Amino acid sequence: MKRKLKKWEKIGCWAVAAMVLAGGGFMGVKNFVPEQRSLTIVDEASVVSSQTPAEGNAESGAEETAAATSAETVDLKVDGKAAILIDGSSGKVLFEQNAHKHLPPASVTKVMTLLLIMEGCDSGKIALDDKVTISERAASMGGSQMYMEVGEQHSVEELLKGVIMVSANDGCVALAEHLSGSVESFVDSMNKRAEEMGLKDSHFVNTNGLPVANHYSCAYDIGMISKELMKYDKTHKWFTAWQEDIQVGLPGKKSKFTLTNTNKLIRSYSGAIGVKTGFTQDAGYCLSGAADRDGTRMIGVVLGCKTSDIRFAEMAKLLDYGFANYETVQLASEGEKIDTLKITKGDREKLFAVAKEQIGITVKKGEVDKVKTKTKLDESISLPVKKGDPVGSLVIYENKKKTGEYELVSDRDVKRAGIKTIYIRMMKKLV
Repeated sequence: MKRKLKKWEKIGCWAVAAMVLAGGGFMGVKNFVPEQRSLTIVDEASVVSSQTPAEGNAESGAEETAAATSAETVDLKVDGKAAILIDGSSGKVLFEQNAHKHLPPASVTKVMTLLLIMEGCDSGKIALDDKVTISERAASMGGSQMYMEVGEQHSVEELLKGVIMVSANDGCVALAEHLSGSVESFVDSMNKRAEEMGLKDSHFVNTNGLPVANHYSCAYDIGMISKELMKYDKTHKWFTAWQEDIQVGLPGKKSKFTLTNTNKLIRSYSGAIGVKTGFTQDAGYCLSGAADRDGTRMIGVVLGCKTSDIRFAEMAKLLDYGFANYETVQLASEGEKIDTLKITKGDREKLFAVAKEQIGITVKKGEVDKVKTKTKLDESISLPVKKGDPVGSLVIYENKKKTGEYELVSDRDVKRAGIKTIYIRMMKKLV
C-alpha cells in the first residue's frame, strides 16, 4: 500500500517544484541531450538499422565536402559553352563543364521568375486563380509573348502556362507586377533569392532574359534553381503539356491563341518533366531539362549550344549518363517521423522530429550500402514550439563524407506546461 504524503511533505514538494521552475533546469528541453543515432541503408529495399555509430564513423569526413559535392572526372563532353548534371533530390553534382562560367541565360532566366511566383502562391501572398490586369509595360514586351492587350485580365495560372509553354515575356512582367508591385522590386527579389540559395554566379536585371548588360547566370545556378522549382509537383502538368488553347484580347474582341510548348524534350525523352528553353543571338540555344525514372530525378542544364537540335541532343546525352550510372536512395518521405525529443516542461511530454520534405540521395549504382545518416537534434530549443518549427537535421554521409543535410521539424505544437502539470509529473516519479 502506498504511503500518503503528510501535509508538511506536500509543502516541501511544492517548494522544490517552485525552485526547479525558477532555475529552469529540471529535465527541460534546454538540458535534454538527445541520443545520436545512425540510419544505415543496407539494401535497395531501404532496410534501416537504428544503432549508435562507432567512434570515428561518418563524422571524420563530415566537414570535407559541402551538400552539393563536385562531380568526379568522367569521359563526357557536351557540345556547348557550359553544362551540368545534378541529382534532382539533393543537388549533388554528377557532371559539370564550365558550370560556374558567367553566361547570358536567355529565357532560361524564367526558372527564377517561375520559382518566385510559385513560392508566392505557396505562402498565400497570391493565388493561382487571382485575376491579373495586363499593364502597358507588360503588353509592350517584345520577343516570345502571348500577345495580350492593355487592360485584359488573365489568371495567375494561365500566365504561368504562357511563361512555361511559349516563354511569354509579357506574362513574366504581368506576374512580376502582380507579386511585387513593380518589375524592379521583383528583380530585386530574384537577386535576393539567389543569394539566399548561396548562388554566387548570377545577376538578374530583368524577369525574362531579354538581352541587357550585366544580366548573367551559370549552369550550376540554373540547375539549383530548377531543382527548387521542380519541387512544386503541380507545375509538372504545365511543363509537360504540349498544346493548350486560351482566349486573349479585351472583352468583345477575344480570340483563340494556342500555346505550343517550346521544349521538345517532353515529347522525345522518356520521363521528361521540364523545364525551360531559351535563345538569343548572344546566348545561343539553352535548356534546363529534368526527367524522372524509377524514383530517380535528374536535372541537366546546357548553355550556349549552336543549334536547337544540339541542345536537345546534348541534354538527352546528359540525362542518359545520369540514369545509366546512378540510382536514388529514398531516406524519408515528407512528414515521416525520424526521431523523438522528450519535453518535460511542455504541455506535451514529447514531439517527433519529422522530415520537412522528401529526403533522398543519388549514388552510383551498386554503392547504396555506403550511404549513412545521422540525426542531430537541437539541444537549445525553447518553448513554445509550433508545428513545423525546426528541431534538428538529418545529415547524409557517403563514404564517411558529408554530402547533405536536411531540416527536421516538429510534428506538433508544444506549449510551456503550468506548475500543476509539472508537479503532477514530479509526484509520479517520486511515488
